[in-house]
Parts: sequence; C-alpha cells; structure tokens
Amino acid sequence: MPHAVTFQKVSRHFGNVRAVDAVDLEVEVGEFFAMLGPSGSGKTTCLRLIAGFEQPTAGHIEIFGETAEGVPPYRRNVNTVFQDYALFPHLNVADNVAYGQMIRGVAKAERLRDAEAALEMVKLPGYGSRKPGQLSGGQRQRVALARALVNKPKVLLLDEPLGALDLKLREQMQEELKALQRALGITFVFVTHDQGEALSMADRIAVFDHGKIMQTGTPEEIYRRPKTRFVADFVGSSNVLSPDLTRRLGGPAEWASLRPEDIRLGGEARHEAQVTSLSFLGSATRVTLDLAGEKLTVLLPAGTDVPAQGASVRFSWDPSALHLMGPQA
Repeated sequence: MPHAVTFQKVSRHFGNVRAVDAVDLEVEVGEFFAMLGPSGSGKTTCLRLIAGFEQPTAGHIEIFGETAEGVPPYRRNVNTVFQDYALFPHLNVADNVAYGQMIRGVAKAERLRDAEAALEMVKLPGYGSRKPGQLSGGQRQRVALARALVNKPKVLLLDEPLGALDLKLREQMQEELKALQRALGITFVFVTHDQGEALSMADRIAVFDHGKIMQTGTPEEIYRRPKTRFVADFVGSSNVLSPDLTRRLGGPAEWASLRPEDIRLGGEARHEAQVTSLSFLGSATRVTLDLAGEKLTVLLPAGTDVPAQGASVRFSWDPSALHLMGPQA
C-alpha cells in the first residue's frame, strides 16, 4: 500500500527564501501526523504543498501513490481546516458545511442530509439553521471541521485549528479531534507550534526548523531521545548541556539533554548548585539552579518540598535520564 503522503527532496523557494528545503517525508495511511515548529520553519508551507495551494520549486510529491505536483486543489482527495475557520457569514451552518458539495453539483436534499450527519459527527446536531455569528469560537471550529469531513477526504489537513481557542476548550478539542480521527480512520496532518498539542495528539511528529525536518519520530522518541540541540530545547524545554558541562557532571564530552522533571534534589548527590529563582506553576514548581555560571531547570511536582531561593542544594538524576546527542549536535 502506498503512503498517504510522500515528499521526495521537496523544496519551495520564494525568491531567495528557502521556505522548504529538500524535505523527505512519509505519512502513513490512517495516522495522526503532526508538523511541529516555530513560525517560519516551513511546516505550513508543507501543508499548503499537500493541499495544492503551493507548487514545489523542486522535488516530487505523491498522495496515495499518485503524483500531486501540477494537480489543482479541487482534484486532490484532501481537505483543509484553517485556523480562522473561513466560514461564510451570510450562509447558515448547514449551507456552510454543504458548500463544497453544492459546488460539485450534489442535489440539495442529499447535501443537506450529509451536512447534518457531519454536524452530528462533530457534536453539533440541530445547529444547521444558525449563522456563524451566533456560534462560539469552539462551535465555529467544529463547523469548519464538519465542512472538511463532509466530502470524505482521504487526508485531512489542519492548519493550527485550535490556536484561537482558550486553554480549557483547546484541551477538550484535542481529545475530541484525536477520538474522531481514531473513529474515522482518516489520515490527519496537523500543523502546530504548540509542543503540548503535538505530543498529546500525534502518532508521529516531524520537527521543523528553517525549512528542514530536524527529526521525525513518535512523541516519546522526540521527547526522550532528541537528535539535536534545537529539538531538545524546542520540544519540552529541556536542559541542553554543553560538552564541557556534561563532562563536568561526569559524562562524556558531548551535547546532552536532561529533562527538568528527571532531576532530583537532596540526598547524597555529589553535585551542588544554588537556587536562583522559583516559579509556582500549580501542578509543579520550576526551580532554576546556578551551577558555576551554568543554568539548570528542575521541575518539582506539587507536594514536593521546595527549597528557598538562594539556598545551596544537591542534585542528581538517574543515569538513563541523560540523553547524549554527540559532540556536534
């Protein structure tokens, strides 16, 4: 079976800017795949290349084994959910959802029946007669999702669709999107700059920076075994240790990643540092240590004894928690 999406040395240049730079990528059929990276990293341009809104400067793209370059968006079996939802304010919800089918000439009764079924799928039954202006942000996001799903695409593209929602609703929608993807079995390609979204929702993640993929893997692989300093620092804000500091702490002279939650304070630890700041986060307290001019961050779960600011503390970690990335990471 072919992959859902394949990139072979795909580039997209805008003048002298290499928005996407020789990217190789394979998205499996039926997986929830996240493209994660900061603004300007190339992830959204890759999504637009899949959708057909952009054409590659170089390289080859396949969607379910069929060549995609030169094929217009309306002839690709993909649909996109945009961050701003892109709903028509003058149409009611049902007509918004059924708009794509109307353009393709589907009979009115059939397309409205399909629209209602799609609205039920996203937990908005009976909302068809309302206008988008009468809905909350979360409800408008669901309508945009229903509009994309009603055409039964093989690949659903989601361009930071939760970015405009408040935290509690965003977390709720993360769970619902993941459950919906599992139920439908459709390939989801999800673009986000939010590490928490990618880690909690995706089967696999591609981490982008400056138009290139820095690492692809499962959320656990990306988090626990980053290959580069950028991935270690961007995904979960790890302590990135220089080769000199790693050596001073008893390891080899290589770049290393040490997650804040893996550091333990107290006991008979041989390393000592000074507490320079404390930040209460609710479920945890972030402790910043100064180790002879080097900064380390520790995350203490709620209920743990927290040292005073300015105190000297000893710290340690399980040897397996220190992930080595090599001398040139």
